[in-house]
Amino acid sequence: MSATSPLAQLDDARLDDAYVPAAGSFDEMRAADGGLRPHWQYLVDTLRQLGRGGIETRWREAHRLIRDNGVTYNLHGDPRGMSRPWELDPLPLLLRGEEWAELERGLIQRAELLNAVLLDLYGPRTLIAQGLLPPELVDGYPGYLLPCHGIGVAGDRPLVFYGADLTRDTDGGWRVIGDRTQTPSGAGYALENRVVLSRVMPSLFRDSHVHRLAGFFRGLRRAMNRLAPGDAPQARVALMTPGPANAAYFEHAYLANYLGYTLVQGADLSVRDGALWLRTLGRLERIDAVLRRVDDCFCDPLELREDSMLGVPGMVQAVRAGNLTVANALGSGVLEHPGLMAFLPELCRQLLGEDLLLPHLHTWWCGRAEDRAYVLANLGALVIKPAGGHTNGGPGPRVLFGRSLDAGARDRLAAQIQAEPHRFVAQEEVKPSTAPVYVDGRIEPRPFVLRSFSVAEDDGYAVMPGGLSRVALSTDTPMVSSQLGGLGKDTWVLATEPEREETLLGLHDTQSTAIVRESDVSSRVADNLFWIGRYAERAEGLVRLLRVTAINLTARSSFAAEDEGIGCLGTLLEALNEQCHGNVPLPTADEPAALAAPTPELLSLITDLERVGALPQTLQALGQAAWSVRERLSSDTWRVINDIERHLRRLTGQPPRTLNAALNVLDPLVTSLVAFSALTQENMTHNEGWHFLEAGRRLERGMNLAALLRSTLVNVIPGPEEGLVVEAVLGVTDSLITYRRRYQSGTRVGALLDLVVQDEANPRALAYQILSLSALVDDMPRDPMGPTRSAAQKGVLRLLTELRLAGLDQLAQPDADGLHRGALAQFLTDQENGMAEVSDALTAQYFRHEEHPHHMIEHRLSAVRR
Repeated sequence: MSATSPLAQLDDARLDDAYVPAAGSFDEMRAADGGLRPHWQYLVDTLRQLGRGGIETRWREAHRLIRDNGVTYNLHGDPRGMSRPWELDPLPLLLRGEEWAELERGLIQRAELLNAVLLDLYGPRTLIAQGLLPPELVDGYPGYLLPCHGIGVAGDRPLVFYGADLTRDTDGGWRVIGDRTQTPSGAGYALENRVVLSRVMPSLFRDSHVHRLAGFFRGLRRAMNRLAPGDAPQARVALMTPGPANAAYFEHAYLANYLGYTLVQGADLSVRDGALWLRTLGRLERIDAVLRRVDDCFCDPLELREDSMLGVPGMVQAVRAGNLTVANALGSGVLEHPGLMAFLPELCRQLLGEDLLLPHLHTWWCGRAEDRAYVLANLGALVIKPAGGHTNGGPGPRVLFGRSLDAGARDRLAAQIQAEPHRFVAQEEVKPSTAPVYVDGRIEPRPFVLRSFSVAEDDGYAVMPGGLSRVALSTDTPMVSSQLGGLGKDTWVLATEPEREETLLGLHDTQSTAIVRESDVSSRVADNLFWIGRYAERAEGLVRLLRVTAINLTARSSFAAEDEGIGCLGTLLEALNEQCHGNVPLPTADEPAALAAPTPELLSLITDLERVGALPQTLQALGQAAWSVRERLSSDTWRVINDIERHLRRLTGQPPRTLNAALNVLDPLVTSLVAFSALTQENMTHNEGWHFLEAGRRLERGMNLAALLRSTLVNVIPGPEEGLVVEAVLGVTDSLITYRRRYQSGTRVGALLDLVVQDEANPRALAYQILSLSALVDDMPRDPMGPTRSAAQKGVLRLLTELRLAGLDQLAQPDADGLHRGALAQFLTDQENGMAEVSDALTAQYFRHEEHPHHMIEHRLSAVRR
C-alpha cells in the first residue's frame, strides 16, 4: 500500500466482489462457502456506500493523522529510521461479542496459569521437584535469572501485564502462537489505532457498538498503584524505556503521557539506601514502581547483564528489599521459552485443577526423548525454534521452516538437535487466518495475527477488548510481525448494545482528592530541552540569513567588481561563514571576482545533509533532540516538528536547483520554526523543563545576534553600501518595520544598535535575550547550601551590566583609520564569549554530557571552529 494508492476500475457498488479468501485458511469476513459473515454485513454495506473514493479519502485522512501525531515504528534496516510512520489499514477487524467472551475466559485462565508458574519457578520450584518441568528446560534458558530467585512479589502478581499472540486454525478456533511476558508491546499502538479510526469513521464506529479501551488502561493504573510499596494513592510510577533508538519508542512516550507516568531511561535513575530514585535537577525523587519496556536481563548491570547500558545498578536489590515493584517482574522472560507450551496442559491441571481452555500450537521440546524422535522424523513439516537467545540484530527469535531447508541444511540441523537437544523446540506450522485489507484500491484477504493484552486485577485478570492486529501485505508470508513490516489494524469487539462513552483522559483515581505536583525533570530531559531551544533558534537564525542573502543575490542577475550591492552581498556571505562556524568556503568582499557565482555554495548550505554547520544538519539535530523527549511535547507541537521534518526532506530528498526554488521551501520553514517557538512559549507549562528550553533559545539567539553584528558592522563599508547592509541586518532580525516607524532619518548604524542591542522591549534585541536569561537562571533549581549566586547567575549579571553601560555612540564610531569599529568588535566578542561561558556553567551545573548525541555534534563544530 502506498500513499497514492491507485483505484481499481471496478463498480463501486460491488467493492468486495473481488474478495476471494485463500484456500486452506480461515477468513474473518467470508465463510468457506463464500458467504458474508453476518457481523460484517453493516461494515460491508457502509463500504459499498462510501465507494472507493470515500474509502480512499478516509485512508488518506488516517495517514495524515498518523503523520501529524508522529506515530512511528522503526524497522530494522529501514532508511527512514525513527521517522518511519506507523502503517494503519482503514478497515477494522470485527469480532462478535459472544465469541470474544469465550476467548476472554481462555486468556484469563492462561494469564493465571503463567503467573502461577512464574511464582513457583522463582519460589519453591515444586514443579521441577515433582517432575512436571525438566530442570534443563528452565535452568538452561537465558531468560531464567538466578539472581531473582527467592525475591518476594507484591500481591503474588509477578505477571502484571501479559500479551498473547493469536491466530485461528482452519476450523476457526483460536490458537495461541506465542506468549509475551517480559515487556509486551503494542497496547499503545492499539490505542492510537482506535483514536485514528474512530475519528475517520465516526458514524461506523458509533453504530457498531464497539467496546471501549479506556477501562483497560484504568485497570493498568490501578494495578501499578496497588502493587507499589507504600501509600498506593500517592505511588510514584515511572515507565522505563531503552531510549529513542528503540523501534517502539513512540509507544513508550505515548503510554507514559496517557497514563500520567514519568518516562525514564536507566541513566535517569539511581539506587540509594535500597530504593530507586529519579535524579531530577538538584534533588532525588523516590520511584515506587516501574512499568518497564527494557528486557529484564538488561535492567541491572550489577546482578544481571554486566555489559548493559540500559539498566540501573542495584535495581534487583531494591526489588529484593521490598522498596520497588517492577512490572513485569524481573525474570518473567522465562515464560517466553517456546518449549514451555509443551507442558502447559498438564501444568494447568496441576496448578488450576482444570483443563486448558485456549489451545496453542502443538509443541515438542527436543529435550524429551519422545519429542526429539518425533521432530527428527518430521523435520520437513515443522517449524524449529532455538530455546536460547535471539539472533544478532534480528527482529526476534530465529525461526527455521523445515520445508524451506534443503537436504544438507536439514541434516546439519538434525545433527545440532542431537548434540544439544534441550536448546531446540519444534512446533506445527500453521497458516495464519486472513482478514480484509484495503490495498491498491481493493479489499483483499491478508494474513494477520492478533495480540491480546491482559492486566492483573484484585481477583484475576482483565483483558483488553480487542488488541493489536498486525497484517502482512504478502499473501504467502509464513510469519506476521511488526518487525517484518506490514500494517496495523484496529480490532473491534462488537457489543449487543451501545457502549457508554469513556474519555481517554479520565484515568486518575476519582476517589483521591490529593493533588501532588512533582518535579520529574531529570538532567537528561533538561539537557535535551536546552538543546531543543538552541537548535530551534539556530535553525531559525540560519534560515533568515540564508533567505535574505538569497533574495539579495537573486535581485541582481550578475555582478562586476564595481557594481552597487557587491559589498553588501560579500558582507552577508561573511556572516553566513560566521554563522556556520567557519566551515563555508564562500567568497568574501576581499575576493570580488568570486562573487559572480556564489549560488552553488548557497544551495549546498541549504540542501547538503553531510555538511557540518549547514541547515539540514541543524534541522536534523533539532529533530533528534525533540524525539528524545517526545513525551514532553504536545500533539500540536509534534505536528509542527513533523512539518519541519517534511521541509527537511524537501530540501534534501530532491534538492532545489535554483535559489528561487529553495526560497519556496525556506519561506514556509521559517513559519514552522516560528510556530514551534510560539507553541513552546504558550502551550508548554512553564516548569523547570521549560526554563531550560527557553534558556537555550535565549542563549542561542543572543550569540547568533552578536556574531551577525560583528560580521556585518565591524568592517566599515563606505558610501551607500552600509545602508544596504543595515537594511539586510534588520531583515534578518525581523526588525525592519519597527526601525522604519521609529527612526525617520534613514538607515544608520547607531540607530540599528539602539534597536537590536539595547532595546529591552524588542524580542530580537540582545538586551532582551540577556534580561530574559537573567530571570530564567534565577528561577532554576539551586543548592540551598551553595553560594549566593551561581556561576551562571554571575555571568548573566556581568553581561547585563556591561550591555546597559555600553555607549552606543562610541560603539558606532569608526576607528581613526575609518575602516573598523574596534570598540564594537570588542563589545560583541565579550558578549558572545560571556554567553558561551553561561552555557558552559549551566551544562556543568545541571547536565551530564556522555549520554547525549548532540554533544558529539557540538564537539565536531568546535573542532571546525578551531
